[in-house]
Amino acid sequence: MGNLCPCHSGSEYSQCCKPYHEGRHPPTALALMRSRYSAYALNNAEYIIKTTHPKSPYFEKNRKAWIQGILEFSRQTQFVGLDILGSGENWVHFSAKLRQNGSNIELNEKSHFEKIDDQWLYLSGEVKKLP
Repeated sequence: MGNLCPCHSGSEYSQCCKPYHEGRHPPTALALMRSRYSAYALNNAEYIIKTTHPKSPYFEKNRKAWIQGILEFSRQTQFVGLDILGSGENWVHFSAKLRQNGSNIELNEKSHFEKIDDQWLYLSGEVKKLP
């Protein structure tokens, strides 16, 4: 048996998010959201950048600083759990269980996505951090 996927789907990484990290386009906003969570857990800044909409408030023109910021966040965070609370065609409401500096953090977000040229991209999110 291989390694379980960091998105906490219960599936093996090779059968879950890995194909997306290697270039296949996720077929749904939910699959993209899960694959982005996995990318953060795996320090895969390039995938996060590649799947962020250019109109997203999180899109940065300074690519080097953006990569550094993603990697800094990913390396100081343990990605403990992911619960999908709801989803539609272009949105996903989720709760991410994270651990940073010895503290448990729950990140509750409703993410919005847009499909451009057959590729889903992360557009924005309404975030609420819960201690």
